[in-house]
Amino acid sequence: MYHGWGRTRNYFEGWYYKIVDAKGQNALAIIPGISMDAEGKQHAFIQVMDGIRCKAEYHRFEANDFRPSSDRFALQLGPNYFDPSHLKLDLPGLKADLQLYDPTPWPKMLGAPGIMGWFGFVPFMECYHGVVSLHHALSGSLCLNGEDLDFTGGIGYIEKDWGTSFPQSWIWLQSNHFDTPSPTCLLASVARIPWLGTHFIGYIVGFYWEGKLHRFATYTGAKMKAQLGEKEVILAFKDGEYLLEIIAQPGPGANLISPISGEMTGKVNESIQAKAEVRFYRKDQLLFSGTGQHAGLEVAGPVEQLLCDDWRR
Repeated sequence: MYHGWGRTRNYFEGWYYKIVDAKGQNALAIIPGISMDAEGKQHAFIQVMDGIRCKAEYHRFEANDFRPSSDRFALQLGPNYFDPSHLKLDLPGLKADLQLYDPTPWPKMLGAPGIMGWFGFVPFMECYHGVVSLHHALSGSLCLNGEDLDFTGGIGYIEKDWGTSFPQSWIWLQSNHFDTPSPTCLLASVARIPWLGTHFIGYIVGFYWEGKLHRFATYTGAKMKAQLGEKEVILAFKDGEYLLEIIAQPGPGANLISPISGEMTGKVNESIQAKAEVRFYRKDQLLFSGTGQHAGLEVAGPVEQLLCDDWRR
């Protein structure tokens, strides 16, 4: 639900809907949100990225058009509506009425009510991150530039961010499209996190497979490696029992607008045409090997800050 009650400046909040049709021929990211700059100037927005045609549009609204619910995740933004089970759009060149069902939320645990673990309780974080649904089914249609598109049988994903600014550098990867009989989802985020006058490299990783979420994160005590090849991003995460290896191959993308001190003045290139090769082990036993299609991938800022050839926390 909305976290920005009482905020008037240096603040942003937004939700990220990713939708891919059943044939994988259409993939969009739809991002509603609110922006408040350092002087208190505010506006609402909906960003739309067409991941196949590699185009992005920024639709600006008056702040008064941004009407979130006070007790659950539900947002009315002009004639557009967003909640965990419904996506309705009435934008220039884009109309949609989609139902979202069979959600897969990030499991809540004692001391870790969300994806950030106990870091979610820290009041001075630059950016907070949450997952609404790791994986869900889609039903309904969408009209894009006069073309009717059927999204029934497609797959979706919803996350959100809120705070002051996106990190100085980050790697973000997400895919729901593995060739498995039951839903499989990968989410990996590595970022430079400011902390009490210094910083640390934080990461949150979730691999949902065969009905169970395997978490690797700074707050779980896991370790990580991060490398950049000529045409690939190489990540690895391990704890006392499991090892997750990822090789992501970038694809064509488009520029999205990102927040800096609450103002939407930054830029980040995102692709929804990346691929993610995944291998998952228990000790030395290979449990899963597969490639995630239609992967969202962002590699932003001076990412050399994040890289490490040896295991580190």
